[in-house]
Amino acid sequence: MALIKSISGIRGTIGGIPGETLSPLDVVKFTAAFGSWLIEKTGNRKVVVGRDGRISGPLIENIVISTLSALGVDVINLGLSTTPTVEVAVVMEKAGGGIIITASHNPKEWNALKLLNSRGEFISGTDGKEVLDKAAAEDFCFAPVEKLGTVKEDNTYCQKHVAAITALKGVDVEAIKSRDFKIVVDAVNSTGATFVPELLLALGVKPGNITVINDEINGRFAHNPEPLPENLVELSNTVRKSGADLGIAVDPDVDRLCFVCEDGSMFGEEYTLVAVADYVLGKQPGNTVSNMSSTRALKDVTLRHGGQYFPSAVGEVNVVTRMKEVNAVIGGEGNGGIILPALHYGRDALVGIALFLTHLAKTQKSIKQLRRTYPDYFISKNKLELEPGVDVKQVFEKIKAKYKNHPVNTEDGLKIEFENDWVHLRTSNTEPIIRIYAESNFESTANNIALRLMQDIREMK
Repeated sequence: MALIKSISGIRGTIGGIPGETLSPLDVVKFTAAFGSWLIEKTGNRKVVVGRDGRISGPLIENIVISTLSALGVDVINLGLSTTPTVEVAVVMEKAGGGIIITASHNPKEWNALKLLNSRGEFISGTDGKEVLDKAAAEDFCFAPVEKLGTVKEDNTYCQKHVAAITALKGVDVEAIKSRDFKIVVDAVNSTGATFVPELLLALGVKPGNITVINDEINGRFAHNPEPLPENLVELSNTVRKSGADLGIAVDPDVDRLCFVCEDGSMFGEEYTLVAVADYVLGKQPGNTVSNMSSTRALKDVTLRHGGQYFPSAVGEVNVVTRMKEVNAVIGGEGNGGIILPALHYGRDALVGIALFLTHLAKTQKSIKQLRRTYPDYFISKNKLELEPGVDVKQVFEKIKAKYKNHPVNTEDGLKIEFENDWVHLRTSNTEPIIRIYAESNFESTANNIALRLMQDIREMK
């Protein structure tokens, strides 16, 4: 059981001892700290709340809303929603901030509080520290009975979000409609079961051409909810057997996106951003950003369009900050996260779907043919669980010394360059693990680099 406090929010397992898990007491404490901090910073007493389909969602939602109301905060409750939808709603509602109740790709026993500012963006590391300090000091005061906050239920934001997407200049509904796509969606028993079909219908996909698997929103995920190839066997088989043009997979809070080709093979989650960026840059040349654990194929595509590519540290906050610094027209993360500033500064699988389908429709290619137009790099994605008491910094220093003759970047963990290949080691913001990502032109080389570094970590712990 665990409780993790990071730039990705307050994340923990349900059940167990307060202070060690995301217990009801911890939910109250962190919600009260955030609400109080928001009032002090902005004077705005309106907060948007939404949740994914997790089993613990209703429980955490009730505690969050009651705590905010007790602070004198007015709550706009979207209920079952998506992370990007809550982000959009914060701006539309002119709220002081938002709380998304989701543990994203983590298994069903996890949940989390993702905290948003008035721009509908994740709060910064500095702001997050202030909130955590408030929580630790229990520096908050609840409102008297006559000043309790109100609660308004609002289930219209799925339609509002979809409408904002279809109104974008780069989204061509007629082109998508004319291709008559047959699509299978893996909603992994969460809110993608509602939001993705709603978007597809608005994009002109016929109702009879949309198949949704794992469509019951019960939080009892039919498979590990992270949209990785090993977890998408059912989607792959369904696409192939049904003769669909493509498959779409999202994570439980619908901010990550990947595709399956018509033959059941993976398009590659790293190439979600690459393909969408290729389309966007073809219409609006400019700069791009992705985190340093993402494929270099984005850099290749960006340079081809005459733009500049910039890396950032891992984490949506860091990507967004860098995007603003370099005025990027698109960015994101290699885990299938698309950030389009023209809509909002947040990872959004829904806008990614709309742009990708437009791109696919206009090329007149199959999704498999489209994939062949991009460079073939292979990323080996691995993780090692952290044992209690392991000094990761000391381990990384030893590895840095071992590979001192190679270019090393320590901005975010440890990234080591090997001529045309690289490996990135970093502790996760969302799990008690070390992630080890390696990229090469050859799958075997990428796997071997990752395995070698994993062995180094084991030997140096």
